[in-house]
Amino acid sequence: MDLQQFKAGRKQKSVDFYSFIPEKVNQTYSWKDVELTKLIDVATLRLGELNAFSELVPNIDHFIRMHVVKEATVSSKIEGTQTNMEEALLKEKDVQPELRDDWREVNNYIEAMNGAVQKLSELPLSSRLLKEAHAILLDGVRGKHKMPGEFRRSQNWIGGASIKDASYIPPFHEEVEALMGDLENLMHNDQSGLPHILRIAMAHYQFETIHPFLDGNGRIGRLMITLYLVSQNVLRKPVLYLSDFFEKNKALYYDNLTRVRTHNDMLHWLKFFLVGVETTASASINGLKAILALKKEVEETRIYAMGKKVKVAKILLDQLFMLPIADIDDVMKFTGLSNVSAYKLIDDFTRAGILHEITGNRRNRIFVFKEYYDIFNK
Repeated sequence: MDLQQFKAGRKQKSVDFYSFIPEKVNQTYSWKDVELTKLIDVATLRLGELNAFSELVPNIDHFIRMHVVKEATVSSKIEGTQTNMEEALLKEKDVQPELRDDWREVNNYIEAMNGAVQKLSELPLSSRLLKEAHAILLDGVRGKHKMPGEFRRSQNWIGGASIKDASYIPPFHEEVEALMGDLENLMHNDQSGLPHILRIAMAHYQFETIHPFLDGNGRIGRLMITLYLVSQNVLRKPVLYLSDFFEKNKALYYDNLTRVRTHNDMLHWLKFFLVGVETTASASINGLKAILALKKEVEETRIYAMGKKVKVAKILLDQLFMLPIADIDDVMKFTGLSNVSAYKLIDDFTRAGILHEITGNRRNRIFVFKEYYDIFNK
């Protein structure tokens, strides 16, 4: 099928509403659109550069943790959660009580993403894997009664106070299993004619159209993008997350998804997605460059000026690159120092401009590696 001839689906009437029934997407595709080909080339080149650059970064898994924290924060923000990155990095006991529900949702996303990436070594990207991630996502938070880890068995809708004034009504729940099976087949169909980057773009659209869960569809659908790219070895490490691009272009994101359903315009959605990949990959490369430059400058200029404390200072610095927020207990744990010695090391880091105190308290103080944190929070 030529992508310009793509048919998204049809509306089907129930008792008092029309549900959208998408067409199956697992088939063979072609295109003649020159602009689409150019965007594929640019996005693929940027992904290759990001892959190569990630191989140069020592302890890349440290920095991936921060990427995941940012992804979890932004992806949850799209759904209305208000936790920022700094709050997401805190221990639950340090979060204000009224913010803990949002904090748990963001940290569930972090756990779901990390768990799913690890499971890729055992399971293919599949409905089973997405269900397992969904169960973690909704564990003990808002939505915990909406069938965590299971596809829906009732009708849902998007927008509106009720289904009668909804902006979009996904397919009947009886259709979900077959549609998700077809979607799974597309993701593993190397004869589809689609490069990986287009295959996951179409798969993301189809997932959001099916809306297979009662809650958490947006977050799982965005998580699926990174999982696919890693599972297909397009990315050797999970260093690309598109939620920030989608959030900054939120209206366009939803408009382009909707336009596929209303105008069969898959090409426009694919182009938007490719611009997102190119933009995000470029930003990730620049972020990794900034991290390497910061690490070199701090180690060579500030850490080595600490004399006899250099060895233990480097241990603390390495931990801060994994998690750029710490209290006195963390520093004692990481370094093995006594309470008094740990406080002296914190004072050294504060004078060197590495750590900044963020609570304003005399006791139970929390410190952040602000320069590093700011690279992710731009």
